[in-house]
Amino acid sequence: MKAAVTEKAGPPSVMKIKDIPKPEAEEGKVLINVKAFALNRAEVVTRQGYSPTVKFPRVIGIECVGIVEECLSGKFKKGEKVAAMVGGMGRKFDGSYAEYTLVPESNVFSFHTNLSWEKVGAIPEMYLTMSGALLLALQIKKGDKLLIRGGSSSIGLNACRLAKYHGLTVISTTRNENKKSFMLEKGADEVIIDDGNIHSKLRDIYRGGVEKVLEFVGTKTLVDSLKCIDAYGVLCMIGGLGMEWSLKEFSPMGAIPNLGRLTMYGSDPSRMSRDDLQRYIDDIENNRIELITDKVFILDDIVEAHKYMESNEARGRIVVVVE
Repeated sequence: MKAAVTEKAGPPSVMKIKDIPKPEAEEGKVLINVKAFALNRAEVVTRQGYSPTVKFPRVIGIECVGIVEECLSGKFKKGEKVAAMVGGMGRKFDGSYAEYTLVPESNVFSFHTNLSWEKVGAIPEMYLTMSGALLLALQIKKGDKLLIRGGSSSIGLNACRLAKYHGLTVISTTRNENKKSFMLEKGADEVIIDDGNIHSKLRDIYRGGVEKVLEFVGTKTLVDSLKCIDAYGVLCMIGGLGMEWSLKEFSPMGAIPNLGRLTMYGSDPSRMSRDDLQRYIDDIENNRIELITDKVFILDDIVEAHKYMESNEARGRIVVVVE
């Protein structure tokens, strides 16, 4: 089969299109004929060598959609449309940057839709992450004010759409002034240009702060974001767009406002049901929620796709189709 193999840690050029053996079916796993997948910042981190458990060469890729080729247990039927995500994909074992991938059954969800592969390919890991953060960790409710730190990222843009669907007021941040009008067009009620210190700007708009914060940038802006929550407010850290993973100095009693809460959400397929995913796909197919995507690449152009992601010019999910 054809696969994009990351031969060693490094820039996008370390990924090479090669012919490698097709995986063989195993008990407890699903062999999937990959049709499409979206790019994720986590894959860039892995490719650059910052995922300590990953050994190269490796076929990276933490999600995909496709068709069941074989499932020995019979839990999934041959020809069934499925999504697979995380749980070691592209790290512990070869992932989705290939014509076929072999994935544990626990990582796989069946679905039905008339959406194109390039559309549905943008959904799985993004929905798992943002729905878990918003609905489980932050427990959003209609009327909440939500700050999305890193709102111009592809997942930030789509999280805004999901939050608006649930009746929230959304304040998003971006470092790029050129993206402000696009973010407002896509649903943000306010856009703050992020210079690393935004809490005073936010409190000029909402003096009491906001009820909920979705922190995609990470530890780089965490302390400042905590200053944005109101009494009983909650901040969920869910990403590391700032490429910093720890704080050298952190005083919880000083950084977390009195009665405020700090939590996190890590993508966990066991926290999502097939019905959850199907409902979101249906909402997109029936135009109840807008899915924000950007460019579509083919597998042969995976190096260019990664270069585009690293340019930070994307305005939505980047999807790769496997022909």
